[in-house]
Amino acid sequence: MKGRIQKPWGRLLILAAVTGSLSMLQGCAVRMLPFDDKVVEVEDDDRKEAKKAIDIKPSATPTPTPEPTPTPIPVQPILDEAASFALQYDYDSAIAYLEEQPEYADDLALQTAAKKYRNTKAACTEWKMEDITHVFFHTLIYDTSKAFDGDEDEDGYNQMMTTISEFNGIIQSMYDKGYVMVSLHDIAKVNDDGTMSPGSIRLPPGKKPFVLSQDDVSYYHYMDGDGFASRLVVTDDGSVKCEYIEDDGSVSVGDYDMVPLIDTFVREHPDFSYRGHKGILAMTGYNGVLGYRTDSAYKTRDNLQDNQEEFLRNNPDFDFDREVEEATRVADAMKAEGWEFASHTWGHRNATTSTAEELKEDNKRWEANVKPILGDTDVIIFAFGADISNWQKYDFDNPKFAYYKSRGYNYYCNVDSNRLWVQFTDQAFRMGRRNLDGYRMYYNPEMCEDLFDVDEVWDSSRPTPVPEM
Repeated sequence: MKGRIQKPWGRLLILAAVTGSLSMLQGCAVRMLPFDDKVVEVEDDDRKEAKKAIDIKPSATPTPTPEPTPTPIPVQPILDEAASFALQYDYDSAIAYLEEQPEYADDLALQTAAKKYRNTKAACTEWKMEDITHVFFHTLIYDTSKAFDGDEDEDGYNQMMTTISEFNGIIQSMYDKGYVMVSLHDIAKVNDDGTMSPGSIRLPPGKKPFVLSQDDVSYYHYMDGDGFASRLVVTDDGSVKCEYIEDDGSVSVGDYDMVPLIDTFVREHPDFSYRGHKGILAMTGYNGVLGYRTDSAYKTRDNLQDNQEEFLRNNPDFDFDREVEEATRVADAMKAEGWEFASHTWGHRNATTSTAEELKEDNKRWEANVKPILGDTDVIIFAFGADISNWQKYDFDNPKFAYYKSRGYNYYCNVDSNRLWVQFTDQAFRMGRRNLDGYRMYYNPEMCEDLFDVDEVWDSSRPTPVPEM
């Protein structure tokens, strides 16, 4: 058999085929050296370039830091605060508040608001101080079924008190007619040398000032169980409300007298108050103040009246210091809300029939028992409306006036049925007050027409005829 001669290039062809297949699997080019069994793997130029492209990472392009965009300061809260001043006729404060803002120079909304308030102020009218009326109430009746129950106190309540529904109707009517509460201290000013001069009140067209006051906010013992609030308190949110003792002995908290009713009304109608001013409370002291038993007699147990002794018997845990502390807290909260206090004499004295010495002793007790709680006051609102003089001007020949003036009283208020009674001197300001109660509404409804229509506010639960005085 002839032997097969193996030619050298045949081996090379086989090897080339095998290595070609490997090169396809491995992605490599293979170069064969002639007549040499050694295979050398060499990268071709294309692969070298590809690898080079992969190995060389492009340098990262730095991300530019964005320029911060200034956050505009919201101006709506500023506008709202300015509006709160303007709503109560304090245009100067509204304008000053706007102008003091750092962004005022560049903000059109703030500038426009300031211009509007300047124009409104310019349109206001300076009010004649002698043409301001003063109305007052006693403690308001919450439950008429208890006040008008036929007992010995009913006639007095019917004559001198006003029910809550009547009060609400009166206040709403006065608001609708454009009335705005002002302070006596707006009407007359005390100068640095102690003399007095007229103040200044400017109001827009259609608005007219009046003074509001309330007598005897002490919730006297004799009123217990007769449908009146029992005391004023400060609630958790800082507002002043009344407590009312229910038939079962539980205590309710709400708007059961003038102070919380007016506070609520002004929150809903801020333009009823001139620069935040509200009313004046004329306070005695012999049964304490604001429903708290703060007179020293409750501490010493000396010279107690029968109802005071009964109260202490019924309250064996009575804490005098705590009463004073709580009453002071209520008074401070009220003053922060625009309320003022006046002396009504400590013992509800008739200043016309009392001697100067009697009034002096009474005022000493007011200063010792009431002033530490309510603070300083230069206003005296006479009990019973009984003044220390007739219509003629006070002078220092009047020993009652000389004493009261020496104790810092500058404002003196009596009771007068006329719409207006105002008297200025360089030493004192005097003003008459109008009683808006059952007696006035029943017998003189025409005298209330500038304020309200009696037929619209009259409480049908009030007994008629109202007893004559």
